[in-house]
Amino acid sequence: MNIRDLEYLVALSEHKHFRKAAEACFVSQPTLSGQIRKLEDELGVSLLERTSRRVLFTDAGLSLVAQARKILMEVKVLTELASQQGDSMAGPLHIGFIPTVGPYLLPHIIPHLKAAFPQLELYLHEAQTHQLVQQLEEGKLDCIVLAAVKETEHLLELPVYHEPMVLAVPQEHPWAARESLAMAQLNGQTLLMLGDGHCLRDQAMGFCFAVGAQEDSSFKATSLETLRNMVAAGSGITLLPQLATPATRQRDGICYIRALDPVPTRQIVLAYRPGSPLRGRYEKLAALIGEQMQPQFARETADHPAPVLSDPA
Repeated sequence: MNIRDLEYLVALSEHKHFRKAAEACFVSQPTLSGQIRKLEDELGVSLLERTSRRVLFTDAGLSLVAQARKILMEVKVLTELASQQGDSMAGPLHIGFIPTVGPYLLPHIIPHLKAAFPQLELYLHEAQTHQLVQQLEEGKLDCIVLAAVKETEHLLELPVYHEPMVLAVPQEHPWAARESLAMAQLNGQTLLMLGDGHCLRDQAMGFCFAVGAQEDSSFKATSLETLRNMVAAGSGITLLPQLATPATRQRDGICYIRALDPVPTRQIVLAYRPGSPLRGRYEKLAALIGEQMQPQFARETADHPAPVLSDPA
């Protein structure tokens, strides 16, 4: 038995398909299949049900997969400790971003990251919060950048920046000429929201519910761009994170209005596994991102301070 065999086993449990698991491990299907059978022979237990056309694990197989994940995670930690690169900004780094942060944050920070840490090999991944947390726990990601929510409380978090949300309305809306609007004015209004699984949905809904607004239950957007297009089409109004809005107050049929009293805000953090020896690396990364982004939001949060909503009831 070796570490590679455990990687094959875990990959097969994730993909439920021999060919796909082999491709993920960069080996041929016969190689992966043969190693799995050798592992069964060595352990003296059947890991798979051979009569099924699908990949089905036996109870013993499922137990061994769970243990294999733990072993692979410990191997990763051991490798990190041995590398003594806790403060080094060189080598591969797999970072996860939520969809409402990654596409809008990365253009601002990638040039600065490349200039400050030229030897760092960045691998960028995008997924919803629960998927990123799972991938981080499984060791597939080194750290994740996302909005602070209850799902990340068991992780170690480094604050990066506070991002205000902006009210987006169609250009024909009665509020279109307004530059700012008190949140209390949303009382009785219906807002378009993202679908389930997006943490921004829960955060925006928390602010809306607090002032007496409600969600449009007939529609849930799959992305911020879909949400933006719905507003442009005159289908409703919504709250968008400031980074996802243009520098101009009006663009493509949408007017962007500063929301005040209080400013709806979310806290963006860099999270990583407790016990990781790479804390120094993550601190440098979070500090650089914060230095680039915090000045963009300083005026709104300084002039109209408000509590950050990370876990709405």
